Amino acid sequence: MNYVKYRKLKNSIFHGVIFCITLIGIVILAILLIDIIKRGVPFLTRTFFTNFPSRFPNKAGILPGIVGSINIILLTIAFAVPVGLGTAIYLEEYAKNNRMTKFIKINISNLSGTPSIVYGLLGLAVFVRTLGLGKSILSGALTMSLVVLPIVIVSSQEAIKAVPQYLRHGSYALGATKWQTIRKIVIPSALPGIFTGVILSVSRALGESAPLLMVGAATYVSKLPDNVFSVFTALPLQIYYWMGLPKEDFKDLAAAGIIVLLAILLTTNAITIVLRNKYQRSIE
Repeated sequence: MNYVKYRKLKNSIFHGVIFCITLIGIVILAILLIDIIKRGVPFLTRTFFTNFPSRFPNKAGILPGIVGSINIILLTIAFAVPVGLGTAIYLEEYAKNNRMTKFIKINISNLSGTPSIVYGLLGLAVFVRTLGLGKSILSGALTMSLVVLPIVIVSSQEAIKAVPQYLRHGSYALGATKWQTIRKIVIPSALPGIFTGVILSVSRALGESAPLLMVGAATYVSKLPDNVFSVFTALPLQIYYWMGLPKEDFKDLAAAGIIVLLAILLTTNAITIVLRNKYQRSIE
């Protein structure tokens, strides 16, 4: 009886410790958000969204950063999602379960934890110099695609693996081919999990700055990009640039930029979550 009480006491202590740790994290996050909101909201004016960066804080804007980040994210999704989904389908549905396949899967999982600066160096060597794409939006998007590709592949693999086998067997029993089964049964059933991977990859891509710095993204841009080969900047780089300036007002501009970045991130995630829930309901 005393042993049962001792175990219950340990369980209660453990729950209390975990709750306190969680509460500390939430409090710190709340303090940071309150400070950012207090400093940044006064600078969220119309000119802040329509102006270009300036050496005068009251005239500085974030338009090139917003346009650059949106372009990077859209191109990254266009590159990473089809390649990642195709790789996951091949590994789970077509590849033989041998040592080579296991080796590839393990390395893909390991790549998801690789520091982003390594992908930046790879993008600089391959896309900027070898392929001659220069310091362009296309180079940045291809580099970010490498950063998020392991996340898309792993999440898509898990989503495909979670599709019950009886759905595949039922499709085969009705005379469907393997590709018809994958296209009509497996992929629609796995879409909620695939969208979860897309949410994670978009969240990472929006906040990354090291790979973009390595491929030559500018911290100060005075015009909007004309095409995918134009010089660009992004919101994290613009925020980084303002934080390095001596005037205190630029720190407040950086806080306003953080609010905009969070708003774009939450909006993108919300859209993806709505689509995921829609497909989840249609499957059920």
